[in-house]
Amino acid sequence: MPKPRRRTRAVHASVPLEPSTTVPDELIRQADRVVISSSGGKDSQAQASYVVGRADALGMLDKVVVVHADLGRVEWAGTRELAAEQARLLGVSRFEVVRSNGGDLLDRVGVRYGKLKAKAEREALERGEDPAEAKVAPAWPSSSARWCTPDAKRGPIWTLYTRLTAELAHLGRPVRILECIGQRAAESSQRAQLAEVEINRSASNGKRHITTWRPIHGWSDARVWREIADSGLPYHPAYDWGNRRLSCVFCVLGCVGDLVNGARQVPELAAAYAEQEIAVEADFKKGLSMAEIIRRAAELDAEHGPAARPPAGTALAGYVGKSATTLYLDRLARLRERSVEVRGRA
Repeated sequence: MPKPRRRTRAVHASVPLEPSTTVPDELIRQADRVVISSSGGKDSQAQASYVVGRADALGMLDKVVVVHADLGRVEWAGTRELAAEQARLLGVSRFEVVRSNGGDLLDRVGVRYGKLKAKAEREALERGEDPAEAKVAPAWPSSSARWCTPDAKRGPIWTLYTRLTAELAHLGRPVRILECIGQRAAESSQRAQLAEVEINRSASNGKRHITTWRPIHGWSDARVWREIADSGLPYHPAYDWGNRRLSCVFCVLGCVGDLVNGARQVPELAAAYAEQEIAVEADFKKGLSMAEIIRRAAELDAEHGPAARPPAGTALAGYVGKSATTLYLDRLARLRERSVEVRGRA
């Protein structure tokens, strides 16, 4: 039986094929709203600092909206609060939180497994085979099947675009939204191929035109940390613990060190992942089960004892040095003090 052809989504004729400019300040000037996606991680933090600085210099800070996609129990504790504080310290007045309606990652893995199992059994019956022997496709996301990103982040953020578009309907033309995403070429070969500026035709329609801007696409890790040091903005303490990435505690793209660190810091969440592995009959990550991650974490705890919290600024010092880190910590303290004073007068 031939497979049914996928229907291609029609794009409104008004949506441009290419951006009219790739110049940062012109992108901001042309936009009706500048939406900065903030996971709370170092890259989105650095891009927020950079973009807000440019918008402020242009006198267009009022255009900026910072949005955080709340991932629930699977993300590091305090991430949403940190993203909100970063936005506030930058002087951004509008901070939005969006969430998926379909539960968190673990919930979705369970639902996905049920659908995949039913499909595999149905196809086995059609072939005259025993459905009990049907091989079920992996329910966990992977580097080649990152369904978690559109489900938990992209889709909910697009609902914000719908609201912003409605708010600006009085303009009488398609609303121009500049979406800022902290993806960097250095993260992977796949991200290296992404354009720094492009039209997001999937999210655009006759009422809104979305331009994607990756402001720090060409930045190195060192450049990111220098921006953080100069800004004085707080970063998540998971980096001081040694993490390279931040968002989900257990990301399928995370290195082994990040995953083991997560199991040491949030053992109850690791246990929930291990239980889900059993339920969906597949390892969390190909070639590396959560059970194995938990075992390695337990070995470290047994050998060295529970991990002691590193001094604030440990991760930063590795890139900018101790002296610059001391200046950063002083700057952060002053920023927070001023923020409290301003809020007290409000």
